[in-house]
Amino acid sequence: MVKFNRFTLSNGLRVIVHEDITTPMAVLNILYDVGARDEDPKQTGFAHLFEHLMFGGSVNIPNYDEPLQRVGGENNAFTSNDITNYYITLPAVNIETAFWLESDRMLSLAFSEKSLEVQRNVVIEEFKQRYLNQPYGDVWLNLRPLAYKAHPYRWATIGKEISHIEDARIGDVKAFFAKHYNPQNAIMVVGGDVTTAQVKKLAEKWFGPIPAGNKYNRDLPQEPEQLAARRQTVTAKVPLNALYIAFHMPARNDEHYHAVDLLSDLLSRGNSSRLYRTLVKDKQLFSEIHAYTTESLDAGVFVVDGKPVAGVSIETAEAAIWEELDKLKNEPVGIDELTKVKNKTESTMAFSEMSLLDKAMNLAYFELLGDAELFNLEAAQYLAITPLQIQHQSQDIFKKENSSTLVYLAE
Repeated sequence: MVKFNRFTLSNGLRVIVHEDITTPMAVLNILYDVGARDEDPKQTGFAHLFEHLMFGGSVNIPNYDEPLQRVGGENNAFTSNDITNYYITLPAVNIETAFWLESDRMLSLAFSEKSLEVQRNVVIEEFKQRYLNQPYGDVWLNLRPLAYKAHPYRWATIGKEISHIEDARIGDVKAFFAKHYNPQNAIMVVGGDVTTAQVKKLAEKWFGPIPAGNKYNRDLPQEPEQLAARRQTVTAKVPLNALYIAFHMPARNDEHYHAVDLLSDLLSRGNSSRLYRTLVKDKQLFSEIHAYTTESLDAGVFVVDGKPVAGVSIETAEAAIWEELDKLKNEPVGIDELTKVKNKTESTMAFSEMSLLDKAMNLAYFELLGDAELFNLEAAQYLAITPLQIQHQSQDIFKKENSSTLVYLAE
């Protein structure tokens, strides 16, 4: 059970405070409700470009890292298709430094042609190294547009293509910032050896004067139901053939999400999971195999991917996967097997309540989902799932017409 207090500033910034006197540390986490799904299809990769720009200095603080290192702090960030998240951990006695740094970034980044040029080059380099020049690096560049035809999940966080980053202009960048990086589009969580009164005072002082920004309505094109199987084969410089099958699945806030999440664990969490036990150990058809969900805020995808052992044809490997998926559709999972997976999930969640940073990130994320209190109710939702719900979700999701299959053939 993670206890917290909350308040909202007059400019719309939501603030959550988690007091924890057992640690000398503090964390300040800011989640911006913006991700790759909010980009213009002709200008993708902007949310991720911003993650880099945010460390390039703000109007009053030319060097972001230096003052933080002086007070023993660390920081980082990540971008997904749904959110952008920035965090600072530092000794609690120096918490005001974190407020000063983050508020200056939110108020105004130092947009110069020079900083844009520097970060643009960093991102282009990352695009080449991680996505284009690495075996299977372009999986999501291929799989997303195969699975999605309308929704902006059809491109990866890095962007659709390098040219979008190369062509990013300072005016476009400023407009994207003004639209998304403002108090009413952010959730701030402060945790650690702090008091709510102290956080309130610091929040008013540093964030209170920042203009709220304009409210906009997110109106994304929804993905129509997929009615026919899709398939793409890529020949590439990869060590082994590989197979990726993506199925459309419910959104993160959907009532069926937790059952689908457990379904991925039944299939591939640990050495006793179905896909590992049957296809890697017993039949020795795959060298590795995984099943996971994208946990997307809008309807996501459930992916099964594996690398068949040399000499095993793609057809044989694929048929073996479908055989396992059909078993879940045809027979309810045993109580013991389901309980084992639930226990693993419960222990993972208990573990995420131990780290101060994890707690802060989770409180921010669940507040975005609707209410930070949902974080405390999450384990119970998993524990309540029945074998019948698992079977129903398997029948709903694992249909040929709901599948997009991507095959990598080694050159």
